[in-house]
Amino acid sequence: MELELLGRSMGFAAQGLVTLAPLLIVLAAIDPFRQRGFPEWVADAMGLPANTALPVLRLFATEPQAARAAGVLSLALLAAFGLAFSSQVQLVYEKVWRLPAQSWRQWWRQAVFLGTLCVFVALQAESRSLLRGGMWASAERIALLGAAGLLYFWWGQHFLLGGRVGWSALLPGALATIVGLGGLRVFSALVFDPLITSNAESYGAVGVVLVVESWLIGVGFVIYGGALVGRHLQTVVTRSR
Repeated sequence: MELELLGRSMGFAAQGLVTLAPLLIVLAAIDPFRQRGFPEWVADAMGLPANTALPVLRLFATEPQAARAAGVLSLALLAAFGLAFSSQVQLVYEKVWRLPAQSWRQWWRQAVFLGTLCVFVALQAESRSLLRGGMWASAERIALLGAAGLLYFWWGQHFLLGGRVGWSALLPGALATIVGLGGLRVFSALVFDPLITSNAESYGAVGVVLVVESWLIGVGFVIYGGALVGRHLQTVVTRSR
């Protein structure tokens, strides 16, 4: 599984960009808060400052009116494509915990996970706009994102696995995921921030896509790797008893 982790992470990035991003673009356009659009969501998630986020903003720029004009059928089709993303996450979690695949009748779990994931991403992205400014707001946001992320990834694994793994066994993996995502944000600010500017100047939009895709690979690596760390810790605890 360790050697497979990078490949799974690359699949996470590819599916996230192709199947999840279009759905989030539409949801960002119909967001009732509508403080910021999807491009700002991506730039904020990568930890990019305003002076270097422009290439990312241009990459995902779309007319809000066009995105909001997507009908119910279009939204349903985007959600159907998004199910492939949540199905892949479920499959990897099952492989990490060495569990058999669930029946296709459990597809509703993937649908619920996809819906809650979209809400989770939207709330995380809009938290900066909803909180008041200043240093205290930054501390509030860090605490909010950490607590919400911990609860979400803890619940998400348990839900997608159909309750076949106990809550106590899943907690270390959720903690590892949150720590890893925090580290990835710092790494992104230090490495991807200057890389975005240089790639945009050298290769244009293609260079920006490569950086965003690399960041998504990192997100997948942390999420799947966090679950793998949790399973290893559970194995160690079990053997020590």
